[in-house]
Amino acid sequence: MVGLAVRSFLLSALLFTGFAAAQTAPQKVVLTYSSRSIASIDLFVAQERGFFREEGLDPQLVQVRATAAIAALVSGEVHALGSVGSAIRAIPRGAPVKVLAISLRRPTFWLVSRPELKSFADLKGKVMGTTTLGGSQHTAGIRMLRRAGLNPDKDLTVVLGGDVPTQLQGLVNGSIQVGILSPPFVIVARDKYKMNILANAIDEFSSLQNGLAVLDKNVRDPLVKKILRARAKGNRYFHQNEKGTAEVLAKFLNVDMNTALETYRSSRAAFTTNGIPSDAEIAEHLKGDQEILGLKEPIAPAKIFDFTLQREVNQELGGK
Repeated sequence: MVGLAVRSFLLSALLFTGFAAAQTAPQKVVLTYSSRSIASIDLFVAQERGFFREEGLDPQLVQVRATAAIAALVSGEVHALGSVGSAIRAIPRGAPVKVLAISLRRPTFWLVSRPELKSFADLKGKVMGTTTLGGSQHTAGIRMLRRAGLNPDKDLTVVLGGDVPTQLQGLVNGSIQVGILSPPFVIVARDKYKMNILANAIDEFSSLQNGLAVLDKNVRDPLVKKILRARAKGNRYFHQNEKGTAEVLAKFLNVDMNTALETYRSSRAAFTTNGIPSDAEIAEHLKGDQEILGLKEPIAPAKIFDFTLQREVNQELGGK
């Protein structure tokens, strides 16, 4: 009888342990980003430094072109978008999406040309690559070209050239002559391949590119708040830990530490500290989108953004 009681106890304990493990197993979440660059550093840091695990999440970070990612979000294949620039432009066209956080508030894009093309005048008739037509990268390229007096619609041919590392390879092999690159690959282009850096956009205008966007109906989902918390922890780590962030960059982007450190230092100021851009930055970004999309007036911010949950997370984590 005693043996039977012991066996019954052990069986109950095993069943309870299995149930508890099932209850505490990390929940898989699928998040998208559009290009391998520092733009998605908050997600990379949150994954590498365990901030998703702290929230009970098992993240699947998937690289998907922004337009395809929006379609995947709407169809329920992914939980959230990290690259939000295209989502901001898709919402006025009816995409049922809300942007809950902004990590990147300035455009970390440099206009880069092959070694033989040393000036903007040399770019006429050439081919420029971009990741997504109408995306944040393309938009930044257009604005830099216009600022230099070129007509992007007539003076160059724009093609889908892949993500930033793929565009660099396109520059090297000559399939494109102009690229819109982000660190660290703009540094690699300059130092290894002797490409020309003709302009940068980081100090010129606001560009709300990366953060977190979800379906309207999921804005108050507790799972979304967990994702936001992990992302916010990653962003805080980014601002507070130069060496640790550079290590993550070096690993995820396959560059040496010196390149990773220069990448960090050249880009850090482009990121928000709390996931929320200023009203002036929002207004400037939406004004630029109005011009690009040919709208009569800028879209009202309330139709695009809802920072309520981000403010809650900031308060919980001891920020503003």
